Amino acid sequence: MKAERMSIAAYKSTIRQSESPRQIERRILSRLTGTLEAHVGYDTATSFERVQILSNGLRAALAENQTFWNELKYDLAQPENGLSPDLRAGLLSIALWIDRQTSAVMGGQAGVRALADINRSIITGLSASRPDQPSAETDAARPLQTVPQEG
Repeated sequence: MKAERMSIAAYKSTIRQSESPRQIERRILSRLTGTLEAHVGYDTATSFERVQILSNGLRAALAENQTFWNELKYDLAQPENGLSPDLRAGLLSIALWIDRQTSAVMGGQAGVRALADINRSIITGLSASRPDQPSAETDAARPLQTVPQEG
């Protein structure tokens, strides 16, 4: 078991060394979004079916997505965060909306699609290249792109 933990630690270290923070965020958010999208049947389900869908993985997917956005809120609040104040404010606003929407989904008041759509918008922004930095090698120096706010 110790060798397995060492292998996992080495793998994580390699990922951190080969991917920029932006690439890591995009990869994680893509995985989370795929998990949310696997549960969009929740949006048109009956109350009984919604309870089943929540207990069959949606609750965990919502919690993991919310954890990502909570971590992002923390990072955005740090003085050393290099994003522009306007972009930070916009992302914080989205993160707060994610909190409210997640609670609404858990309570049966809203659907999952809106959360997945917001995540997709952010993934698109993370995937966009700036004209002054077209190559992937400079990805670590790129700030997030402006993201349309919904909701």
